[in-house]
Amino acid sequence: MLLPLTELQAMGGLPGLELNAVMSVMAKFMLASLRIGAFLVVSPIFGSTAIPVQVRVIVAAFLAVMVMGYSDVPDIESFSELRIIGVMITELLIGIAAGLILTIWFSAAVLAGEKIATSAGLGYAAQIDPNSGGQTPVVSQMLSLFMIILFLGVNGHLVVLRTMLESYDYLPIGAMPAWGAFIKGGIGAASAMFVAASIIMLPIAIIMLLINLAVGVITRSSPQLNLFSFAFPISLLAIFILFYLSVDSMSHALKDLGISAMENLHLVMEAMSHG
Repeated sequence: MLLPLTELQAMGGLPGLELNAVMSVMAKFMLASLRIGAFLVVSPIFGSTAIPVQVRVIVAAFLAVMVMGYSDVPDIESFSELRIIGVMITELLIGIAAGLILTIWFSAAVLAGEKIATSAGLGYAAQIDPNSGGQTPVVSQMLSLFMIILFLGVNGHLVVLRTMLESYDYLPIGAMPAWGAFIKGGIGAASAMFVAASIIMLPIAIIMLLINLAVGVITRSSPQLNLFSFAFPISLLAIFILFYLSVDSMSHALKDLGISAMENLHLVMEAMSHG
């Protein structure tokens, strides 16, 4: 039996009218997930291939719900058709730029490992890095994993996620960021990467240079002690001893590098709203 229109309205409205509200919520959810989702894909820890895509999607959805609960996400109807495309691209670029800045800081450990492996004769000991897709020395991967462990130990992953969530307060969705702050932050991160890598690798590289000079003098005075029978085992033994002795100092250096990365990301995300 069909009910009159007045009775249907008295029961709470016509069936299907709530669909507009559902679509509005889903549109807000999409806008809230673009920035944080792009950051999770590009950032060095959350975007690792070791983390399944399903886990990253679930984490991004959970964080998007938090953004909707604590930040003012505008309705998609408030933007024009062309404006909403620009807003979506801007949100994606903000997340990608933030993740790339953090990745540049983490690359200091990889760069230091490559230089150490080259000076110690371990450059041939390389394997495929699933993150970069190319061959990376084992020493670089070891230092990279060491830095990730230290970064997680100081709750750096929580700090960077909080930084990204707080960015919705001083740079709401739909606002135009100061792209100059991102460019300046990227250049600063690149320069800091080379400085940090030099600080980490210089002590070991200098000691290995002195060892190679001593080995060169010995092999020059005794030609029967060739490079592969004498110099190469000495270099391998020396680099392992140096790694063992420098674990404490290297851990402090990598920890300071992770803290500097967190602080730099926070400063860049604040500066982009002020120009």
